[in-house]
Amino acid sequence: MDQTMAEVRIPAPDIDFHPPVYSCIRAKKPFVLDGNVEKPFWDDENLYVGAILEGDEIWATLTERDCVIFYDNDFEIFIDPDSDTHQYFEFEMNALGTVWDLMLTKPYRDFGGSAVNGWDIHGLQSAVFIDGELNNPHANNRRWMAEVVIPFGALKEGNGGKSPKTGDYYRINFSRVQWDVRVQDKTYVKLPNPESNWVWAPTGLVNIHYPELWGFVFFTENGELCRVPENELIKWKLRKLYYAQHAYFDKHKVFAKNVEQLECETLAISGLEIETTTHSFEIRCESFNGLHEIILFHDGKVWLDEKVTENPLSIPESRTI
Repeated sequence: MDQTMAEVRIPAPDIDFHPPVYSCIRAKKPFVLDGNVEKPFWDDENLYVGAILEGDEIWATLTERDCVIFYDNDFEIFIDPDSDTHQYFEFEMNALGTVWDLMLTKPYRDFGGSAVNGWDIHGLQSAVFIDGELNNPHANNRRWMAEVVIPFGALKEGNGGKSPKTGDYYRINFSRVQWDVRVQDKTYVKLPNPESNWVWAPTGLVNIHYPELWGFVFFTENGELCRVPENELIKWKLRKLYYAQHAYFDKHKVFAKNVEQLECETLAISGLEIETTTHSFEIRCESFNGLHEIILFHDGKVWLDEKVTENPLSIPESRTI
């Protein structure tokens, strides 16, 4: 009998690999935390994020740092600096300016995946601007804005503590959580309906913790056109085998020893090899330039066999997706 979605431990997303790509321009003058998001957003020390959240329901109730902020309407940032899907970061903020910052050792779906709530973004700065009146449904409410300053040095678990260079990229996603409310006694009352989640990079599931599908933010001097690197396209092919391997394990209690057992689509992957034990697997293949291996482990982590930086600015535009 086929497994139902509720029984699938790591469901394959119902989406193809077309993540958004954004060129983040280096700041040419000192940054001022003033609520105005119309300015460059990175320098050698910090990543700057600004969000405009349109809508007349501007409310927040949570005031304790590191509480579950998405129980209010909120704005969220997810950052994987090295695109290996492990050791990534989450930031949430409501209209009161209350924040929750945490590190994920790996996605919750993967063996041993957990959140480190005690982790903090050292040097974090944030601000909120309310275009209207907070917690007053009868005010002339239009929107609220969030600005966030994240030092690159605070992300050392994912980037080695190094600032990005021109042409480097982070995998990033953004989410807005919005709850249904009704007005009662001049205030907002949250309804028991499930929240709505609006994201920048769709994952094909109601689960943002699929870092392999997040968008690409490239660090550029002047907004140069960038594209998804070829090695990331190869990683996506391996990721399809990862989904298939876990589905096979759930059914057979062992991992498949070859692609034929997985009965998945034919993938043109150069140098593909699969090694399995009773409860683990490694999938290897050649990198785009053929000089290195890309390796994906059963717990989802994916990496090159040695540090190689691919600069997309030097690759012909005709190879873009």
